[in-house]
Amino acid sequence: MQQRVLGRTGRMVSVVGLGTWQLGADWGDVSEEDARAVLETSLEHGVTFYDTADVYGDGRSEQIIGGFLADHADAGITVATKMGRRADQVPQSYVLDNFRQWTDRSRKNLGVERLDLVQLHCPPSAVVTDDEVYDALDTLVADGVTAAYGVSVETVDQALAAIARPGVASVQVILNAFRHKPLEQVLPAASAAGVGIIARVPLASGLLSGRYTAETTFADDDHRTFNRSGDAFDVGETFSGVPFETGVEAAQRFTALAADLPGDLTPAQAALAWVWQRPGVSTVIPGARNPEQARLNAAAGDADVLGPLFAAGVKEIYDDAIREHVHDRW
Repeated sequence: MQQRVLGRTGRMVSVVGLGTWQLGADWGDVSEEDARAVLETSLEHGVTFYDTADVYGDGRSEQIIGGFLADHADAGITVATKMGRRADQVPQSYVLDNFRQWTDRSRKNLGVERLDLVQLHCPPSAVVTDDEVYDALDTLVADGVTAAYGVSVETVDQALAAIARPGVASVQVILNAFRHKPLEQVLPAASAAGVGIIARVPLASGLLSGRYTAETTFADDDHRTFNRSGDAFDVGETFSGVPFETGVEAAQRFTALAADLPGDLTPAQAALAWVWQRPGVSTVIPGARNPEQARLNAAAGDADVLGPLFAAGVKEIYDDAIREHVHDRW
């Protein structure tokens, strides 16, 4: 597994990490035993970066990771959590007293004295541009509550605003073969500023695995069922905001493109490799619901450079089928 520095944290992390939303909630049922197996398998195959949030299962994801951390204290693991979505999404929620309460809860869940990285969890734009918010985050660092902070964002404008702040260590943004807009300004700006980029939703909620058809259904408690229209949170988090049937058709083209690659990569592995090989990306955080998915995801972190022909093919699919649905929205 290749390693890179995660921006201003100064920490080395695996280019393929693990997103753990699915270990908490909103992806159907995942038992604690299965969740722990996913974490263990990921570590065995070189994953050293784990992303979670205080709202994933109302702390369940953090708690499971906390037990995992306790058993692997010397493994060089970096855990990033997120805060903010447990409160009303108004600027008045994003104040120091709340930050202290939220980080105290996350530290308890994770079983650590100091968080490696805490990120604002897709806050309103007014929060991302508020000087007092960053003063409060600086206070958390000064107090030793967290080693570093970042911002998880929905839009390019939010990402650029966060990157411009001198204390921001990392920015988390949706980036995948069906979401190209961050390539234009966000990644170059982050590289120039020394800010890490954490790429989430790299498989467009599973579309880029190539396993879905127009008839595929998901569990009622899976966000791919209940958030297709953005009824629960930003629709861009579900299938990257691409209409499902459109995404299925585009994914078939992506699967055919990946089939011509050397090395017997699966479509999902090709999609992950395409993301971490974009200049400026620090790590990509696919989810996994079982150990086999975790193993295959991790193997994408050692894939050969996919090359310009593959990149051109990905761009052609995006321009033909996807751009009109997502490019100007986020």
